[in-house]
Amino acid sequence: MNKEKQLLKNTAIISIGKICTQVITFFLLPLYTAVLSTEEYGIVDILNTLVSLLIPIVTLQVEQATFRFLLDAQKQENEQKRIITSVVFFSILQIIVYIMVFAIVSPWIHNTYKYFLVANLVVTVFSSIFLQISRGLRDNVTYTIGSFLSGFFTVILNVILIVAFHMGAYGILIATFIGNLICVIYIIFKKKVYQYIKFSYFDKNLLKKMLKYSVPLVPNMISWWVVNASDRTIVTAILGVATNGIYSAANKFSGVFFALNGIFNITWTESAVLNIEEKDKDSYFSRIFSVTIRVFGSLCLGVIALMPFVFPILINEKFGDAYYQIPILMVGIMFNILVSFLGSIYVAKKLTKEISKTSILAAIINIVVNLLLIQYIGLYAASLSTAIAYFSMFFYRYIDSKKYVKIKINSTFVLSLIAVYAITIFTYYIRNLLLSGIIALGVIFYTMYINRNNAKFIIDIVKKKILKK
Repeated sequence: MNKEKQLLKNTAIISIGKICTQVITFFLLPLYTAVLSTEEYGIVDILNTLVSLLIPIVTLQVEQATFRFLLDAQKQENEQKRIITSVVFFSILQIIVYIMVFAIVSPWIHNTYKYFLVANLVVTVFSSIFLQISRGLRDNVTYTIGSFLSGFFTVILNVILIVAFHMGAYGILIATFIGNLICVIYIIFKKKVYQYIKFSYFDKNLLKKMLKYSVPLVPNMISWWVVNASDRTIVTAILGVATNGIYSAANKFSGVFFALNGIFNITWTESAVLNIEEKDKDSYFSRIFSVTIRVFGSLCLGVIALMPFVFPILINEKFGDAYYQIPILMVGIMFNILVSFLGSIYVAKKLTKEISKTSILAAIINIVVNLLLIQYIGLYAASLSTAIAYFSMFFYRYIDSKKYVKIKINSTFVLSLIAVYAITIFTYYIRNLLLSGIIALGVIFYTMYINRNNAKFIIDIVKKKILKK
């Protein structure tokens, strides 16, 4: 039970910063969709998508190795200095190479936003590295504050630059750059990262070991990009940038859960690493997996049930077609969450090649399904291909991960959850508000019932904390 308490504590700490900025961003969606055209929204989305593709290629995912190797170097200050110094110097070298390559190909890129591919990538690389250093040093508070500052200033500057200065897409991209830069500056001085960096600490052999761990994660991240973002590229190429803007708006709802899962996965991965060799690992992993399905399954279900009432409030009518994509994307993100959970087992066992193998499989499925269907069912192809890809990856990882941890699932509960999802989605597309209201009430009671034990566990922990005070 102490393991669950520690996991809950770490998740709560990291959630504070992440959730605050995500909630603010979510409720600014009416502003973005009202002020920006579908073309501008689509341009920003595709540029951010390209940055997310280039980051693992430029960094070779060494920031993930930083976190994993620092966890093994607890209370070994010299080892920590070697790890951090080696990673920082390597990242600077990679950035220099990237800038040189960009300078060479830049004349052939005819886009007024192209320089943001350099600026935003560079600052995002370093914010990612310093955030992972905080995690690896087991300072989740600094990680949380750094993430919060990045998100907070990005959101505030978005509002100022878009509304007050009417900068449109430029405003969003500039705000993203400044938000990440503030995160970098904060962590450098808060953790005194400069004290860990000295040329004499650079260890070429250690860096080789870290790259041996991280390089197999590059095709994994590219595959994730394919699953998450190739849809946007294909939609833009075949259906147009305006349609991609609509698809991007639809993704904002599932994107909130992607971010929430990211918060949980940060702490869960750490817990998985620390407990993967324990005797009770099967029962522990099974308990947390059950909680994950119940909590995130309920939240995703709740969004689908309530969307008929909140969609007209949150989304401008010019993005109205986004309504029909949301349930498919929510189902997809649910499988994404389960995939991430199982992926932590591979991270704990340092089986990065296995992670890449399953991700590549999903990427291929995503592209093939999307290209086969997009001419016939339009934007639905992007949503369906994503959901099918995530399901395929989940199915494979669930079977394969049994070699390392035997996770048990309550089949009766899973069948009931599938049935409730089916009824709720069917009602969603009928668009009858009275029927939707009845279903929404039923969903609320159902989710309260399946989470009753989780709620009791959390309440007991809070009571104990209060009584101690």
